[in-house]
Amino acid sequence: MVKAEELRSKTKDELTSRLSELKKERFNLRFQRASGQLENTSQFKKARREIAQIKTIINEKIKSNKENLGDSNA
Repeated sequence: MVKAEELRSKTKDELTSRLSELKKERFNLRFQRASGQLENTSQFKKARREIAQIKTIINEKIKSNKENLGDSNA
């Protein structure tokens, strides 16, 4: 599990690429779970949580950029 501090230090592009990796991993885990091949079911939960964390941090970065742009136009 990645700490939120580590994720916040990454750029938006790095977060986006990690997000796509995790979505592929979640897709594969879903197939393994459906076919009964998934032994460690906690992997699925960890992938979902990290996806949620990354999405939250990306949205935070977007919001802070919009606020910074709004302040400079005032």
